[in-house]
Amino acid sequence: MTDPVSWFVIEPGWTVVAADGSEVGQVEEVVGDTGTDIFNGLAVSTGVLAKPKYVPAERVAEITDGLVRLDFPTEAIEDLDDHEPQPPSTEFRA
Repeated sequence: MTDPVSWFVIEPGWTVVAADGSEVGQVEEVVGDTGTDIFNGLAVSTGVLAKPKYVPAERVAEITDGLVRLDFPTEAIEDLDDHEPQPPSTEFRA
């Protein structure tokens, strides 16, 4: 068994598995603020044409090198909301 790692090292393409170990997708995007060490969750790609699903941080059970394990069964991934990327921020200067 590999040692747990920080959310800071999660990369797109890492395997995402359900609580029983079955693969549910791959990490598409890590959602969080590295400056304040706030991990919000993950956008998980579940298929070529499927919209990525948003997995809140509290549903991530374990992070090891190359693998993210969730705390729910495989079929529950379909019940998650679609990931909606943040729009680019607009900065106003006076």
